[in-house]
Amino acid sequence: KRDWSSDVCSSDLAAEFMGRASNAQKLQALLHRYPWMSSAAVLLIALTTFSFFNENFLTPGNVSLILQQVAIVGAIAAGQTLIILTAGIDLSCGAIAIFASMVMAKTYMGDPYVNNDGVPIAIAFALGLLVGVVAGWFNGFLVTKFRLPPFIVTLGTLNVFIALTLIYASGRTVTTNEMHPFLLQLGHTINLGEFKVTLGVLLMILLYVVLAFALRFTGWGRHVYAVGDDINAARLAGIQVNRVLLSVYMVAGLVFAIAAWIVIGRVTVASPNTQPELNLDSITAVVIGGTSLFGGRGTIFGSLIGAVIVGVFRNGLTLAGVDLYYQLLAVGLLIIFAVTIDQWIRKART
Repeated sequence: KRDWSSDVCSSDLAAEFMGRASNAQKLQALLHRYPWMSSAAVLLIALTTFSFFNENFLTPGNVSLILQQVAIVGAIAAGQTLIILTAGIDLSCGAIAIFASMVMAKTYMGDPYVNNDGVPIAIAFALGLLVGVVAGWFNGFLVTKFRLPPFIVTLGTLNVFIALTLIYASGRTVTTNEMHPFLLQLGHTINLGEFKVTLGVLLMILLYVVLAFALRFTGWGRHVYAVGDDINAARLAGIQVNRVLLSVYMVAGLVFAIAAWIVIGRVTVASPNTQPELNLDSITAVVIGGTSLFGGRGTIFGSLIGAVIVGVFRNGLTLAGVDLYYQLLAVGLLIIFAVTIDQWIRKART
């Protein structure tokens, strides 16, 4: 027979304990449960602050420009989030995206020096996506098969993929006139009055919606969080840890390859030297977005907010006439602040 009086006493004690919690502890617990809230608050404060310095900051034209500027980093950050949720990290993500973009463009264009007329655009595009998946598999294979630290693995493959890109491209940029219109499609804009949104931005948002659904409503998504939270406990619970990790790196590789398509649409060329800072920018967006570097906690949409925060800071500081060096300083301090908040939140009682 169940002793209901003991349940009542327990609930009373719990309520009394919660009542004694300080406001800081309540905030700490709230942010532990909803990690995206801290980044959303930072974004709101940044928008409000920069709007006072420049009246053009919140105009539809400038807001659409910010979204276009963060489309590439935002897309790559989506794949990076999956890996960081498993307590890993991918320093090669940007190199994979650029490698995939060169494969898409150059396999279609061919090589006139060896009488290669190229392949149909559908095959070229598929090959670019395949490159991303295989690159992700290679990273995941090294992590799972040899149990190497993801940081070391991807630091090494970063140089491997950069080298492969330079070798394959022969140092040559594929220009706009040499590319199929399909590869440039994501650069096209949809005009909604003064607000203009590119197809690349819409595809980035679609990526987040699909990944958010997968993480929230599928068994695979629950396993991703479980592996990142405690890999040993996940293994004891019967989860095929290596299979989950390998699938995460492969899905992330596919996302990086899709981001390559967004890169081409944004810059209208395929170059082996395009945006070398993508690797660190994606990690910045994920960390600022509230995803813990220790894994198991965070949301995919938090990374989107983080990418927008970086874009807002850079755009707002530019409009305020702040030098580029100080913009880099501001973003660096923002990263330190985000990591500090993450450490504080992790100490919350659960």
